[in-house]
Amino acid sequence: MDIVIPNSGWIEAICGPMFSGKSEELIRRLRRAIIARKLVQVFKPAIDTRYSESEIVTHADVRMRSEAVSWAPEILGRLDWRTEVIGIDESNFFGSELVETANQLANCGKQVIVAGLDTDFLGRPFPPMPDLLATAESITKTLAICMRCGNPAKHTQRLVQSEELIVIGSVESYEARCRLCFEPGVPRQEKLNFGSAGLDETSESV
Repeated sequence: MDIVIPNSGWIEAICGPMFSGKSEELIRRLRRAIIARKLVQVFKPAIDTRYSESEIVTHADVRMRSEAVSWAPEILGRLDWRTEVIGIDESNFFGSELVETANQLANCGKQVIVAGLDTDFLGRPFPPMPDLLATAESITKTLAICMRCGNPAKHTQRLVQSEELIVIGSVESYEARCRLCFEPGVPRQEKLNFGSAGLDETSESV
């Protein structure tokens, strides 16, 4: 027997590079839901143990209690079906199953808020975020600050040598870069000098 829930659910997606405030925005929305006296559950991938195994944590050390799951369908088994709002952090660490899981929850009347990287260390769309963005009712794109030139940054620059798609790390392994400063893969440049274009190292001002 199918259960019909009259209230329509939806998906909100928060995406952008590392250090752009995605988790902070997710926590902000979840705290507002709690203030509104809605029942909230929060999930994160079990492989992300950078700051905590039982909390989602921003780079500014803002924390919220969460449940760690190994793969997206596990969320369904952990869910209290009285829950109204579901937060999922680091969505890019889940596989394609997250798309079906998020849509299943939304179809059951839940408000689902997902946050994650939209591009990988090579600048490619980072699954499953592209499909989540395509099915979401609301999308928020966050930008960081380029660590090389200070312009708005849309890319996550990997700083450590690895060809693996997923390498868990923070400031020691990644930095935000703008379109101009980004180097797909591991960077080779040591410095970008935008103020001396067309001048060689021996040029002097007159």
